[in-house]
Amino acid sequence: MGGWTAGDIPDLDGRRAIVTGANSGIGYHTALRLARRGASVVLACRSAERGRAAADRIKAAAPGADVVLGLLDLADLSSVRTFAARHGTAPLDLLVNNAGVMALPRRSTADGFEMQFGTNHLGHFALTGLLLDALRAAPAPRVVTLTSGFAWSGRLRFDDLQGERRYRKWAAYGQSKLANLVFAKELDRRVPELTSVAAHPGYAATNLQQTGPKLQGSTLMERVFGLGNALMAQSAAAGALPSLYAATAPDVQGGACYGPRLLQYRGAPAKVITPPLADRPGLGERL
Repeated sequence: MGGWTAGDIPDLDGRRAIVTGANSGIGYHTALRLARRGASVVLACRSAERGRAAADRIKAAAPGADVVLGLLDLADLSSVRTFAARHGTAPLDLLVNNAGVMALPRRSTADGFEMQFGTNHLGHFALTGLLLDALRAAPAPRVVTLTSGFAWSGRLRFDDLQGERRYRKWAAYGQSKLANLVFAKELDRRVPELTSVAAHPGYAATNLQQTGPKLQGSTLMERVFGLGNALMAQSAAAGALPSLYAATAPDVQGGACYGPRLLQYRGAPAKVITPPLADRPGLGERL
């Protein structure tokens, strides 16, 4: 059985969506497929140049697509507020919290938070909160927040969330991805007017894996990740399918997580199990 594909996305005419990190990788393919099915899509991107290039590519691939660029830097809360004020005035049917950074050397956001936790979780937490009124104004709003298999190794270190005492880049990444998952579940519990779900792409070839080595100046690790992408990863388009399923499939369950069917590694999207820690009583409230 082939399973669910992008061809199964329902008609989205009249729906409005925001996709963060839509200029490349999974975010780009998510935005492209939503636009192809008739949604009006805001490409929330940090770089105006890359965002415009992505919008042009989508319009070329899907003539008549309704896409607009919105500048958003999730590592700067003033940018998050400006974006929400500009794009949160009309009903919003779908928010895809896709953008993220992975395994960076320790650095801080504009507001002084550790970059991975600040970008992957706090930036999206703020964005979602600022867009809640727009989401509530839509008839059946949905929020999809991307997590990762690294959530299984994550721990929320409330005594050192910012890694000020001890910083390990992969542990910080796992913490941020667990936070994404816990947030998706807690949002679904707290806001009954919308459906909040998590999704993860499995192992997909994007530029995410090579950003950290580039920042560290590690040509060797950059090449290692590039080789891994070439030999073992599924495409970014395939990696976007769990996000698209979570965003559009009629049988999606609030608070659930959707990822690749085959060992959560690759393949058609399906509902997947999540770390038991993510459902620990009181954890979402504390986060």
